[in-house]
Amino acid sequence: MSGDMEPALHDWYRDDLSYILHPATALKAHSEEGPTILVEGHGIYVKDLEGRQFIDGLAGLWNVNIGHGRTEIGDAVREQIGKLAFAPSFFGFSNLPSIELAKRLIDMTPPHLTRVFYTSGGSETNESAFKIARYYFKLNGQPERFKIISRNQAYHGVSMGALSATGIQSHRDMAAPLVPGFSFIPAPHCYRCELGLRYPTCELACARALEEHLLEEGPDTVAAFIGEPIMGAGGAIVPPPEYWPMIEAICRKYGVLLILDEVITGFGRTGRRFALEHWDLRPDMLSLAKGISSGYVPLGASLITEEIYRDLVDKAPPGAPFPHGFTYNGHPVACVAALKNIEILEQERLIDQAAEVGAYFQERLRGFLDHPLVGDVRGLGLIAGIELVRDKASRERFEPIGKAGALLTQRAFERGLICRAILDTVAFAPPLCITKSQVDDLVRIFGQALDRGQEELLDYL
Repeated sequence: MSGDMEPALHDWYRDDLSYILHPATALKAHSEEGPTILVEGHGIYVKDLEGRQFIDGLAGLWNVNIGHGRTEIGDAVREQIGKLAFAPSFFGFSNLPSIELAKRLIDMTPPHLTRVFYTSGGSETNESAFKIARYYFKLNGQPERFKIISRNQAYHGVSMGALSATGIQSHRDMAAPLVPGFSFIPAPHCYRCELGLRYPTCELACARALEEHLLEEGPDTVAAFIGEPIMGAGGAIVPPPEYWPMIEAICRKYGVLLILDEVITGFGRTGRRFALEHWDLRPDMLSLAKGISSGYVPLGASLITEEIYRDLVDKAPPGAPFPHGFTYNGHPVACVAALKNIEILEQERLIDQAAEVGAYFQERLRGFLDHPLVGDVRGLGLIAGIELVRDKASRERFEPIGKAGALLTQRAFERGLICRAILDTVAFAPPLCITKSQVDDLVRIFGQALDRGQEELLDYL
């Protein structure tokens, strides 16, 4: 925040600091430094109140897949608001956009997924999946099957159930004690294996840990396993290729439902429509949000199999309503925005572009492996993480953990690039419309930030 700005602009900063509680923000530092107030966006770029332009290297919060400033969505939303701004989904009510979008989602996803339950975002979607999983087993005479297994470093949301499946300790500590019945296995983080092993001689111990944990808990007490195909807020962690087929096989062996959280990876982020296509997975539930509407309007959805749906219908007490729902289930305006978003993704072949440009993006980022600060570069398509280390040979971290990541993202920001520090991993997930020349710009700016960061961290080297 500039000290010599116009008084009218200064008022916006003052009012933000006076009235807003910001999520995931260091509040004391924010109270001293003030916000970055974004006012405009186009493609991969955003501008702030002071006129500075940035490459949005995280696509908002991993979600603005089609890029900023697509007025087509505004036009569609405006038309829908003029027709019908809201309609409930409770009590059997419906609306045309929610029906059209549900059919579209079912057509896009594997054929065994046949029903859509709408939400307003990722936390609600995963919360709903857990409740449906528990209810499903209750209806099947197995109320003891209520446990949910997740992974360390996983992020599945911040509502109480979703938070209970989130394996990031700082998030959990805020609201503990959490919902009972949630437990964790190691993440498939090859660079920093929790088990102290190395791939491939590890023989996928992180995946085999699911079976071991199931046997410890008692398979007949576990309802579901949930996982992100690529772990986002945990540090852009990409599993070995054998990992997900092994996880799915273990779930099938013990009758455990597989919930795949594609809130971040869905709708083209990895160069496929959904990341499950990389491994030909068949989840029992698929959690979607973020890229479903590219963030233009809040929306999420949980897709479930016909088998689960039939039991919700046929095994419920006679006349009993499905006992779960949100005010904004199937919101017609949100569904229209999602339909137009999907149309843009397909007509402009942005998923194919994410695959082609994503390969180039990963190649350019891997060029940083020669840099003294960079220990690991990992990613798939247009999601990536660069892990910073004090010593490359030993993989020793900087102390305190998070110092280097915060410094590098700040230096990148000062040069016109928004990215995210996850401890000392710098995460990227630019809009799918990014071009190769724009990738070059992103890489150039981050390279400058790395070099500047190295100078400032010399005392640690």
